[in-house]
Amino acid sequence: MSSALNRSRANSFHHSEFPAQRVAAERRATVSICLPARNEAATVGPILEQLLPLRERGVVDEVIVLDDSRDGTGAIAATLGAEVRDQSSLCPEQGPVLGKGDAMWRGLAAARGEIVCFLDADSESFGEHFACGLIGPVACLPEIAFAKAHYRRPFRIGAVSLPADGGRVTELTARPLLNLFYPELAGFLQPLAGEVAARRELLERLPFVTGYGVDVALLIDAWRAVGLEALAQVDLDVRQNRHQPLDDLVPMAHAVLAAVMERVARDGRAASAAAGAAVERPPMGRRVAAG
Repeated sequence: MSSALNRSRANSFHHSEFPAQRVAAERRATVSICLPARNEAATVGPILEQLLPLRERGVVDEVIVLDDSRDGTGAIAATLGAEVRDQSSLCPEQGPVLGKGDAMWRGLAAARGEIVCFLDADSESFGEHFACGLIGPVACLPEIAFAKAHYRRPFRIGAVSLPADGGRVTELTARPLLNLFYPELAGFLQPLAGEVAARRELLERLPFVTGYGVDVALLIDAWRAVGLEALAQVDLDVRQNRHQPLDDLVPMAHAVLAAVMERVARDGRAASAAAGAAVERPPMGRRVAAG
């Protein structure tokens, strides 16, 4: 585990290493940015105001909003100059869109870039470094095929605000699962980060979990496909978004658990994976009877 952790840290970058000027000058592949969006009218405008100028500056080739909204998100995006695609119009033979992962998968059918960057559409205080920092390692370093974000997540619900503790499902579900079943990936600080950039050739080889489990599943599957040395993580400093009440996180945690355990089962170790994970004492009554 220690050598794997060291390698993952060696492929850790800060977004400042990949400013827009560097990415524009060094990239040799076409780049698409996709934003799956569902009722993000409050944030999609400021995000696109940061992303769309990157086309004119030669950093990316297209910015696509994958829309499934009823609050005018798509209209805002179109007015600003983004390409807007209705999620349900992509791969319609697959039936209704089943969640974020499904929207991302369908987005591959719309994006034309050789590198595809997925970004969440609900980020506040968004900067161009979210895109440049993620695209940079994949576009500028030939050995990197997949880059994932990490950041500090302030916790905020109503008037309550804490400097961290925003990633509750990450810390209580995703990271413990990886530590137990995939310790090679323990160095990835935000396995549920929705911000990722990867080579299309890789993404087209990977299955996409349709719901909330997509982010951790892609990390595991990318590692399986290309190895730890081709993965990177990028520090984006801080990401702020709205937080849900604890009860609403139960379906997300369940989806993450299901996605990881499905991969454990595919590895053929579902029955024995938890063996030795925790020390257990026998029932006290049994111990007394044996004594």
